[in-house]
Amino acid sequence: MMSSMLVVGSTAFDTLHNALGTHRRVLGGSAVYASLCGSFFAQPKLVGVVGRDFPDEVVESLRQRRIDLGGLEVAPGDTFHWEGRYSDDLTSRETLKTELNVFADFRPKIPDDFRDAPFVMLGNIDPELQLSVLDQVDRPKLVVADTMNFWIDSKLPELKKLLRRIDVLVINEEEARQLAQRHHIKHVAQTLLGLGPRHVIIKQGEYGAMLFVDEADAFNAPAYPLDEVRDPTGAGDSFAGGFLGSLCTASDVNTESMRSAVVAGSVMASFCVEGIGPERLFRLTSEEIKARTERFRELVRFG
Repeated sequence: MMSSMLVVGSTAFDTLHNALGTHRRVLGGSAVYASLCGSFFAQPKLVGVVGRDFPDEVVESLRQRRIDLGGLEVAPGDTFHWEGRYSDDLTSRETLKTELNVFADFRPKIPDDFRDAPFVMLGNIDPELQLSVLDQVDRPKLVVADTMNFWIDSKLPELKKLLRRIDVLVINEEEARQLAQRHHIKHVAQTLLGLGPRHVIIKQGEYGAMLFVDEADAFNAPAYPLDEVRDPTGAGDSFAGGFLGSLCTASDVNTESMRSAVVAGSVMASFCVEGIGPERLFRLTSEEIKARTERFRELVRFG
């Protein structure tokens, strides 16, 4: 039987401006990307909120990916909308508009049949909401959480409380330095591990990701070299979904399965950025994932 993973986060529409043009009302949100990528390994159970403008055909397309939407609330109003413009080289972005809409009043309610999920992904939402999710679940085997600079600035005490209750922190390099108040990447990781999580993954964008377990145990996975990057939106959430999904398939959560999961996360992120929004993920096949994982193995093999 396929293991289940609980995914709690945002479900949104994005308007994206990049060198390829303007792309309006593209499906987005941390819960969507993480669930889509996790669905190739496990049974995602999504908890989020959308407005009444959220199309039935999109709901059906997510269900076809074996995502359990029993925790998706439909509220009066419009779905969360974010608009941003990327630089031509896609290395930076500017937020033009954030319309929280129904997401402003989102209070995650974990359905009874979701509470025993052994693996939990807390997407990038208010740490108070992340804590409320942990109060509703039944002793999960592993909890992964993401965060961002906004919460580091505005909810630091709550974020530190959360870090004492999770197993894996997934965070990008800039925000890791901000949270740790250190610069050298090893010192950053040591500081973050001291705040509570047993593992820290620092995402480095086009340079890959680093996993830290303790002072003596680190692992680096490079980013997969691609012919074209079309849209980096959702890459971090895709990484997290692939990472946790891979762990769902492991017989044990140990050093080897964690390292394999980091590679799985990097593979899923590489597919994500090949399309606008999650379009590439909807077309993705298990055979493509297997083939790229093997090429990734060759990429890092030596000796």
